[in-house]
Amino acid sequence: MSDKVGVLVLAESGPGVLHQLTGVIAARQGNIASIEIIEDRPSGASIYFEVELPEPPEGLIQDLRALAVVREANVVNTLQKVYGKRVIIIGGGAQVGQVAIGAISEADRHNIRGEHISVDTIPLVGEQPLAEAVRAVARLPRARALVLAGSLMGGDIEKAVREVRAQGLLVISLNMAGSVPEAADLVVTDPVQAGVMAVMAVADTAKFTVARLKRRTF
Repeated sequence: MSDKVGVLVLAESGPGVLHQLTGVIAARQGNIASIEIIEDRPSGASIYFEVELPEPPEGLIQDLRALAVVREANVVNTLQKVYGKRVIIIGGGAQVGQVAIGAISEADRHNIRGEHISVDTIPLVGEQPLAEAVRAVARLPRARALVLAGSLMGGDIEKAVREVRAQGLLVISLNMAGSVPEAADLVVTDPVQAGVMAVMAVADTAKFTVARLKRRTF
């Protein structure tokens, strides 16, 4: 069984560098689960990989360090291990803050028991910015749940909600005006409770399961 490891590489910046790095990983039968170019400047690039390897990572690190374009390569903890699952909160500033209070408090309770759940927020206004942000959540690594916190959301935001739900993302909406509540998995009136329920839904240490609820509005 392959183990996932984090690999942080400091390399020269330029065309073909990433190709050389991924070639070394492929030669070691590594499956790249995710990659992020943290920094790319003329002075050098910092590149983070999460790789599933069928062997201990020492051989891969040695091969990477042997490349002329590599200045340093090290094994680091994966972001899954450090930050874990992500709950994303999007919407109006006041509502986002209240949802965050519930989510952060509940995440703390589970993280003390060994979970790794992080909470991200972004206050936004306007149909298009909100719709674009909702669609982008599906592209965020480790995002498990989205909470839409606002007073009025509909139109293209509703379409975006249905799209990300089809991709497996849990969507919780505050009980607001507009068509978004009709498209969400859950509708919660109290913003603090919405944050708590979002975390409970993704936590392995919780017994709360959305699929077992007999109603979807609270």
